Amino acid sequence: MQNLVALGAQVSVAGVIGIDASGRQLIEIMAGEGVKTDTIVEDGSRSTTIKTRILVGSHQLVRVDREVTEPIAAELEEKLIAGIVANINSADIVLLSDYNKGLFAPGLTQRIINIANEHQKKVVIDPKGLNYEKYKGAFIIKPNRKELAEAAKTEKISNLADLENAAKTIFLQTGTDYLIVTLSEEGMAIITEQSSKLMPVKATEVFDVTGAGDTVIAVIAYFTALGLSVEEACELANHAAANVVKHVGSATTTIDEIIKDMEGY
Repeated sequence: MQNLVALGAQVSVAGVIGIDASGRQLIEIMAGEGVKTDTIVEDGSRSTTIKTRILVGSHQLVRVDREVTEPIAAELEEKLIAGIVANINSADIVLLSDYNKGLFAPGLTQRIINIANEHQKKVVIDPKGLNYEKYKGAFIIKPNRKELAEAAKTEKISNLADLENAAKTIFLQTGTDYLIVTLSEEGMAIITEQSSKLMPVKATEVFDVTGAGDTVIAVIAYFTALGLSVEEACELANHAAANVVKHVGSATTTIDEIIKDMEGY
């Protein structure tokens, strides 16, 4: 969310929070950023997810999550869907960030993707877990190397041929147009059923990779919504990631910072 706001996007968030102080604080933070929150529903049976990161110097040692990961109740699902339907026409693109916290059960995920497709809105997915069939119909799916290997049930991915072989499984499951695989310091790969391309990133001093994947998916979604090609959006995302890993903690970047990084490439 904050990545998109930093880029200048108008953001509407859909999701679930608990009826608690953390949920109220989250709504206040988003409202302060100008984010629409009317599609967020409250669930009295769960607490708002809290992630606590423990750092040693500038490097993260461990993260502790306090959460409920059960699927949401049917009545809350219907309320969430109603909010999405009410807001879908004002959207340029739909971004689903799946953190495997229980919200994106297969049925609900497919309902959201189908609604978006019915309204000619491209869907971009930041996936989690092993079940990629629930992402069927998405325009872009963006796993990292480890997530792709696990989903494709392959032991390792060390080169482009490995990426292409693993991608075949995902294309069979989802029919997605683009599989974009982030490769840490190696950049990313753009894979379709017809082609594949590695996009390296310039060498950068890394202080903290927290949130880098979130930045990448936000930048790709933002510039795709503006009408850039997926390849152009990925190039910009590479430069955006190079910016945020220079900072400790979850950082964001702006269009001006991305341009500055490109000029120094």
